[in-house]
Amino acid sequence: MTAPVCVLVGPPGAGKTTVGQLVAAALGVPFTDADAEIEAVAGKPIPEIFIDDGEEHFRTLERSAVATALGTFTGVLALGGGAILAEETRERLAGHTVVYLSVELADAAKRVGLGAGRPLLALNPRATLKHLLDQRRPLYEEVATIVVATDGRTPEEVAAEVTTALRKPIR
Repeated sequence: MTAPVCVLVGPPGAGKTTVGQLVAAALGVPFTDADAEIEAVAGKPIPEIFIDDGEEHFRTLERSAVATALGTFTGVLALGGGAILAEETRERLAGHTVVYLSVELADAAKRVGLGAGRPLLALNPRATLKHLLDQRRPLYEEVATIVVATDGRTPEEVAAEVTTALRKPIR
């Protein structure tokens, strides 16, 4: 079976895309972001999908993109922050190496700023982000095989820890 080297999950501001690119480069494998795959299929940016078609349509596209990537992509895959909300996606992640990039509210808020380009954070980004972190943390922990804290760390430091963890033999 073809499978990603690892799948990165975590909330907005965890650094999934940035860290994912660094890990992929260190391992000499390709990187892809499920959100980029969704945009390619939809032919428009995610904020426009939310505005034009609604979150439910976006989540349908997301489940499909994740299912395809989990079965065909062989590099480092980053999932959107809400992808783990779908039980179907959480079930598909079983058996994969899933790295949860954890981040607390203060760092996440600094990293996402005012939420530009993030539809769920358009109104009151800090309060919404706190709600998302509280709601999703147990789901990230449920699917994770590796947890890496990102608070107060550079993307390079986080990527180095992820890369080291991926190179360790599984016991």
